[in-house]
Amino acid sequence: MEDPALLRRFHAWLQPVPSPQDAARLAFFQDALIVLDTNVLLSLYEYTAESREEVLTALGQVSERLWMPYQVGLEFVRGRRSVLESRRRVLTDASKSVNAKLTAARKAITEAKDTVRAQLQKYARVPAEIDALEELVSEGAVTEHLAVYRDAFKTHLEMLRNGHDLSPANVETADPILPRVADLYGDRVGLQPDDQLLQQRLDEAMAFRFPNQIPPGFKDFDKGTPLKAAGDFLIWEEVIEQAALLPEESRRVLFVSNDVKEDWYDTSNGKQRPWPALLDEIKRRAGAELRLETPPAFYAGVGEYLNADLADDTYEEIRRVSETFTPPTMDDGTVVTARTALKTALPGGLPITAYRSAGLTSSALRSTMESLALEDRLAQWWLIGVTAQLQRREVTEGEPRVDIAAALRGSGAPAPDWKPGTVLPSGEWIHRESSWIAPWFLDLLGSAPPADRGVLSALASEQAAENHRRTG
Repeated sequence: MEDPALLRRFHAWLQPVPSPQDAARLAFFQDALIVLDTNVLLSLYEYTAESREEVLTALGQVSERLWMPYQVGLEFVRGRRSVLESRRRVLTDASKSVNAKLTAARKAITEAKDTVRAQLQKYARVPAEIDALEELVSEGAVTEHLAVYRDAFKTHLEMLRNGHDLSPANVETADPILPRVADLYGDRVGLQPDDQLLQQRLDEAMAFRFPNQIPPGFKDFDKGTPLKAAGDFLIWEEVIEQAALLPEESRRVLFVSNDVKEDWYDTSNGKQRPWPALLDEIKRRAGAELRLETPPAFYAGVGEYLNADLADDTYEEIRRVSETFTPPTMDDGTVVTARTALKTALPGGLPITAYRSAGLTSSALRSTMESLALEDRLAQWWLIGVTAQLQRREVTEGEPRVDIAAALRGSGAPAPDWKPGTVLPSGEWIHRESSWIAPWFLDLLGSAPPADRGVLSALASEQAAENHRRTG
């Protein structure tokens, strides 16, 4: 006898929270269409070489059932470098933070000594105690003690930095992961939606689904442009479209993602479960069953049901990366260079944000940052770019990447009008004998008062050193 209508209509909402022990789970690993979200593929750039090889081998066991939505492919190809840039920034920030904390520790120890010395001078009967204290906490002694910690911290951070086989530079010239992923998928990659269909989907997302908090992706509604905001929904639409093409007897979709926000999962009853609305929609529109899994659960399932050989250390790395993964900031591909800066409109307020984050204070430089004159545009874009590159501020959504240098290190001038570093005073500029200064930057320094001139010089010098390290 058929179930009553109420139970049939709301079947997905009445089901228990999915668990790894579900009897139905095996079928998804045996014959379901497997869709890996962009963040799962980008995680390959976070893994160590050993774990990555094991993961790729495991994926090879299900490669014939892997299918990639066009939107996933687009985000994956564009986001690879950003993942590695983020790793590099995090390690650089950690190194700077350690140095700052050790400097603060040195100061705190010296101040503590001065406090004790003052009391000894006031109350001690034996003046020699002061001499003993000064010897114990001399500058050399403090340096020697802190050097033990500094060296240990530096060793660990350098191990992390050097132990990874990928960098933002080599991923552009010889990416070892992209061709492996391409081979896994073969021709099983979605076609680009035409402009009319894309517009329809964006209109549906922004005008109907997101305002009514219909999953998936409604938490991304404020991500700049509609195209950026609707990424999850565009993937979802492609998945439903592909699911409808599967044989009726095996219309199952296993969707794997690091994204566990409330626009994919319902947490209203204190337990996390995929939104029943998602299960309802794919059943109604494609006649398909859906299961959502995080990467740790998915790879554990591949090991359990398909006998994939994944080491315990690899499972731990998958779990750690999954829990800490941050999607890269996606832009529209625009890169502002010295050649294009004068033709590229400035985002409103961003030059002043960069001015403040750099620690500049003079009204003269503030006027330059607020100027509408084209001759100031290069300096404005440079400050925006350098404060982002050196982590002086958070990069805003949709902000273009800036590739403008105020100074470069090298044996030859990058352009005829660049000046050698020796034109600047020795106390103001490091690497004077091996660097070159852009003429527009010399003009900017000339208009700055001493305090801000020092800030600008430090930014340009640090950027030149960073670029030198990256290029080699």
